Amino acid sequence: MLIKSDSYDDLYRSFSWDIPARFNMGVDVCDRQAARNADAPALIVASGAGGTADTVTYSFGAIRALSNQAANLFRARGLAPGDRIGVLLPQSVEAAVTHVAAWKAGLITIPLFTLFGEDALEYRLADAGAAALITDLANLPKVDAIRDRLPDLATVLVIDAGQDGGETGTVGFIDFWSELSRASDAFTPADTAADDPGLIIYTSGTTGNPKGALHAHRVLLGHMPAAEMFHNFLGRPGDLMWTPADWAWIGGLMNALMCSWHLGVPVVAHRARKFDPEEALALMARLGVRNTFMPPTALRLMSKVPDIGTRYDLGLRSIASAGEPVGAELIHWSRDALGLTVNEFYGQTECNIITANCAEIMPVKPGSVGRPAPGHIVDVVDEDGNVLPPDREGDLACRAPDPVMLLSYWNNPQAAEANRRGDWWVLGDRGYRDDDGYLWFVGRGDDVITSAGYRIGPGEIEDCLSRHPAVQLAAVVGVPDPVRTEAVKAFIILMPGETAGPAIEAAIRDFVKTRLSSHEYPRLIEFVDTLPMTATGKIRRKSLRDAERAKNRPA
Repeated sequence: MLIKSDSYDDLYRSFSWDIPARFNMGVDVCDRQAARNADAPALIVASGAGGTADTVTYSFGAIRALSNQAANLFRARGLAPGDRIGVLLPQSVEAAVTHVAAWKAGLITIPLFTLFGEDALEYRLADAGAAALITDLANLPKVDAIRDRLPDLATVLVIDAGQDGGETGTVGFIDFWSELSRASDAFTPADTAADDPGLIIYTSGTTGNPKGALHAHRVLLGHMPAAEMFHNFLGRPGDLMWTPADWAWIGGLMNALMCSWHLGVPVVAHRARKFDPEEALALMARLGVRNTFMPPTALRLMSKVPDIGTRYDLGLRSIASAGEPVGAELIHWSRDALGLTVNEFYGQTECNIITANCAEIMPVKPGSVGRPAPGHIVDVVDEDGNVLPPDREGDLACRAPDPVMLLSYWNNPQAAEANRRGDWWVLGDRGYRDDDGYLWFVGRGDDVITSAGYRIGPGEIEDCLSRHPAVQLAAVVGVPDPVRTEAVKAFIILMPGETAGPAIEAAIRDFVKTRLSSHEYPRLIEFVDTLPMTATGKIRRKSLRDAERAKNRPA
């Protein structure tokens, strides 16, 4: 754990990594905690609607027994250290147990999003050469449809498939719980090195085919300084974590679940098919959630809920957010409505949570992704890998080696080398560092808008648009313009009851004009019913740009 300091500077200077040569994530987050207190709560599984959810609580001792049984089951099915196992499940005890068990057995897990279609699943399972998969009945038809194209996939485990499992189409499958009940709850974990691989998480694939970021067991320890920091020193008595982020993504699986378990903090498992801000508030109030990782899109929807303070008895102690710029407006809203400052942080699937804010020990500058988390060296570099001076825009980068950094891309090491610039891992995002050492995200390299000689990041405009009472969600891109090179265009989902038209368009445009620089307001506005999103809830600006460019393409 971090030794709490009164200032960020003291914390950063005093920190040093302690990465043991032999380390196993499954043992760390489960067996180590069970040895300390087997009866301590580990997982609270909430089903049904948030405000009236039924709950089942599993202790660390129960998770240890179940994961040992699952590890024995995997071994009995012929899985050997280094084999890959896909986890196609929502937030659930089975998903958590599978990851822990697989790591204890020396396997490599592949988290998979339950809303993936057949093509997305086939690509990831085939690319990883998955030998096994665990899923549920709802997702089994998709697996059935692609099974004959996955020759490596020998074992399919299904939740609640029936006592004897069965056959469906070409898939032979076995019932997970039935098999588990026959397995011993005693297991000797694999003696893994800290640098042994344990996890493949595929990127969102916004710039081509998804790439499998291969992470070592040490990645968990690499997460910890920032995770503790942006939750205002996570691990205090009474802490309880929940995130609406799916455990198929590094933010849900590592930032929330595994980092909490490393500290002995219990976690709520509840994943609605679609995020409902009022259901989320009711869930957190009913269960007494104290810590949450809430993506910016979810926060924006939550900020539209009226009278939160009087309608929900919340006991939140920390709110962390990342994935897209949080923006000043959401920071101000959280302070007014929740009495808390959102601690924004930054990272990516390949090199996660490397900068952070911590309202307890440093001023939070709204719009900044904070300062480098203890142990991480993060800065802004030019095309030759030279560190740029303050206020100069360049590429955000992390100095290697770093325990949170990927080993390589699975089956694609050349792609990883393309991201290295000397000793720096270049993150693919543009930003700058101010005089106080805070880092500022400008945008993805291809999201930055060049208009009339200005370089404009879309995040600040989207943040401003979200302040307008008629705007529910907004996305901003640059579109071709013969005079300005690019013009700023906003795609806007209006609040229920609002009517699109010239009057509201003019009002929104003037709203931004008076709050931002004159070159930043959206000259073009289009009202839409939906926005293209990645599976992690990020706006797909590339899809919007591509659609606009297709409109302007000569016939």
